[in-house]
Amino acid sequence: MFTRRQALLGAAAAAMLAAMPPLAAAANEAEVAALPREKVTLVAPPFVHAHEQVATSGPKVVEFTMPIVEKKVVIDDEGTEFQAMTFNGSMPGPMMVVHEGDYVELTLINLETNSMPHNIDFHAATGALGGGALTLINPGEQVKLRFKATRTGTFVYHCAPEGAMIPWHVVSGMSGTIMVLPRDGLKNEKGEPVRYDQAFYIGENDFYVPRDEDGNFKTYESHGDSYADTLEVMKGLIPTHVVFNGAKGALTGDNAMKLKVGETVLIVHSQANRDTRPHLIGGHGDYVWEEGKFANPPAKDLETWFIRGGSAGAALYTFLQPGVYAYVNHNLIEAVELGATAHFLVEGEWDDDLMKQVEAPGPIPVN
Repeated sequence: MFTRRQALLGAAAAAMLAAMPPLAAAANEAEVAALPREKVTLVAPPFVHAHEQVATSGPKVVEFTMPIVEKKVVIDDEGTEFQAMTFNGSMPGPMMVVHEGDYVELTLINLETNSMPHNIDFHAATGALGGGALTLINPGEQVKLRFKATRTGTFVYHCAPEGAMIPWHVVSGMSGTIMVLPRDGLKNEKGEPVRYDQAFYIGENDFYVPRDEDGNFKTYESHGDSYADTLEVMKGLIPTHVVFNGAKGALTGDNAMKLKVGETVLIVHSQANRDTRPHLIGGHGDYVWEEGKFANPPAKDLETWFIRGGSAGAALYTFLQPGVYAYVNHNLIEAVELGATAHFLVEGEWDDDLMKQVEAPGPIPVN
């Protein structure tokens, strides 16, 4: 079945290439070949690889290499084991950053230790199912895809093999984000430049873990063993876990994201499957690209913003007070009970003018 599908996709790709005017195709390839190249090493979220906010040179080919890793992980503090499928070994997959006009060249590797076929669909790309039609590979294979970043913004990428495998692979961890920055950097609603000191990427995952007759989460020896039971839970549309970056508590405590008073953070938030509503408790969205598209002016001073399923958004905030800030999905049931909470740990001096405890707690006075 998969071999036949591969053959069909290979034929489709060959047909598309054959339909291109030969001279135009050759000229385009020569132009791309003449561009400078940059190899980027991806890093695990919430961190983002080093990048320029404003491009200091012309377009280039940005090379990424990303293995697909199937592995068993623990997703909560109760020790629940989960058969995960991941890009680059992390949930979510790493965030890639390029500039408008750059070419993204990805080498996708399906490790021979894996058991499933995989591919990648870039919402930022144009044509061939976002690249999914040209990247479907079996375990032990790799493929190289190139596409031109023609639209700015934050975009989801995810695995999309076929049929019921698509949602199963996505909710098993196979999604990530690519950010395409304007060549002259981010702008506010007046067209004025805005910058950030640090960028963090938060990927929200909804998991559907089957339970046994006693209500305990089940464990499985392989991905294939978990498929039928997991599919039944998925069909109910009620997740057992809603978490940030692959596990409950993955971005709290010692893993909190660290900044200082006066620093500006860019928070990129994605949800490949369900709608969500990020909220920074004690802070705001100074500038928010709710739909994630930098060609549109940002909203200002939002308390909570909306990320629709299958998209990524971005928010910019300058921290004004020290302390621990909870960053949550403001469906508070999902935040508190299911795990969708992260922490920012901010160092600095407290400003009494912004907030002060005028009177300490004590007994109610008796008149």
